[in-house]
Amino acid sequence: MNDSQRDFLDELLTTASPSGFEHAGQQVWMEYVETFADEVRMDAYGNAVAVHHGENDTEIAFAGHADEIGLMVRAITNEGFLKLTSVGGTDKTVTRGQHVTVHGEKRVPGVIGQTAIHLRNDDDSVDDIEEQHVDIGVDSRAEAAELVEVGDPITVSGEIASLHGTRLSARGMDNRIGVWAAAEGLRRAAERDADATVYAIATVQEEIGFKGARMVGFDLTPDAFVVVDVTHATDSPSVPSETRDDVDIGAGPVIARGSANHPRLVEHVRDIAETEGIDVQLQAAGSATGTDADAFYTARGGVPSLNVGLPNRYMHTPVELIDTDDLDAIAALLGAVGAQTDNVRTLTTR
Repeated sequence: MNDSQRDFLDELLTTASPSGFEHAGQQVWMEYVETFADEVRMDAYGNAVAVHHGENDTEIAFAGHADEIGLMVRAITNEGFLKLTSVGGTDKTVTRGQHVTVHGEKRVPGVIGQTAIHLRNDDDSVDDIEEQHVDIGVDSRAEAAELVEVGDPITVSGEIASLHGTRLSARGMDNRIGVWAAAEGLRRAAERDADATVYAIATVQEEIGFKGARMVGFDLTPDAFVVVDVTHATDSPSVPSETRDDVDIGAGPVIARGSANHPRLVEHVRDIAETEGIDVQLQAAGSATGTDADAFYTARGGVPSLNVGLPNRYMHTPVELIDTDDLDAIAALLGAVGAQTDNVRTLTTR
């Protein structure tokens, strides 16, 4: 990952993009891809598409989702505290005691209150999100209403931390890494003069039900979708033994098998990975992938799709952790797939 690519990743990670409020992050993405794409466009809800136009009639799409989990102002109390509701699968066990930013007309800093340990009962349970509150430092509803309003999105504040070696931690790896990889896959396919038409897509509202992917799946008609999202690295001590699998951080991209993942497309991508010398891991998706692939593969009567995962520790927390070597490997794999997929229609016929 060179300096420009890392700057792009950092900018994505530091630009708030909760579901339904992805515009700022999508602007960052579009400004990056327009330097090498033949065409860049955005639809009414913010799904962004970049295209490399190839010379043959094969079309393949790389997609990641641009949105992140978050919170939203549900109500303002008489004392000026902000009551909350979730945006996506926010984890109530990691929100209390966090710095947050309310994204209204202006950015307003705040904290999610946590009663001091000295004042709590030993058997206190974790409050649901709806029972938690944000303190923005005011004393009344009127004072708060000058700064925020109901429906303003909220994100947990956090920093990007470079850990030892190539390990990186930040909020929102899920799924800034996916849109980064889609963009980089497009760039690398274009640099290899791909004969196929290659799309890079940054979808919206995945965390609340694959809404953007459904829109894109109706609008575009590629021969195949390759979706990039995070997947659970289960190699840390806190993972219960019954949920451990063979996915390790730093061991390469994860190719899912089953459900949405078309067997011939799985085989094709695995063959390319072997040819390119890219180590990959396998993961079982017996019922669903839990990603945009679940929406894409049922679009327009069925579109061959594949989910490629990036091993991620501590998903849906402010300290998600990845290995950037894994991310580079996914980008390299996508670039090779774009350059070496000449007739995906034949390839994906059962």
